[in-house]
Amino acid sequence: MTSETLWYANRATGAVCLVLFTVVVLLGVAVRLKARVPGLPRFGTMSLHRTLSLSATAFLALHISSATVDGYVNITVVDALIPFVSDYQPLWLGLGTVAFDLMLAVLVTSLLRERLGHRTWRAVHWLAYASWPVALVHGIGIGTDTGADWMTWLTVACVATAVAACAARLAHAARAARRTPAALLRTAEGARP
Repeated sequence: MTSETLWYANRATGAVCLVLFTVVVLLGVAVRLKARVPGLPRFGTMSLHRTLSLSATAFLALHISSATVDGYVNITVVDALIPFVSDYQPLWLGLGTVAFDLMLAVLVTSLLRERLGHRTWRAVHWLAYASWPVALVHGIGIGTDTGADWMTWLTVACVATAVAACAARLAHAARAARRTPAALLRTAEGARP
């Protein structure tokens, strides 16, 4: 492959990762809120979340691979795994590495979910909420298409939908926290035959 091909592959997979991981966040919030994707049963929403998570991870692997194989800029496998050690754009590349490491923790614990237990898996799974904005800042800081109109609009759309989904998630959590144990008890007693 030529360096130019790898450069285009890196740019394309970075943009695809932004879209896919944004949809993964939206679906994760939908699963937590027990919402459904229109036309799918609730378990279908969870299955779509898992499938797109793996697809996004595959595109992320392609994104990282194309960056490390391309000889135009010296990015090593170590740079992709250990944050802020790269000679090339250490801050922006380091943020991408942090996002990758967080997603790697989420992926590994999700694959081992049955062995780890729900509480441990869920605690680590919260890192997905941290990795998305870190990856976004990485892309804005190091991406060669950052100033392009199409990339600006794509980024704005992804940010707006992710913020709206997270706001819905926080609102749901706030409503749940306001429920008093007495109100929950009354609800439970009212459900008894």
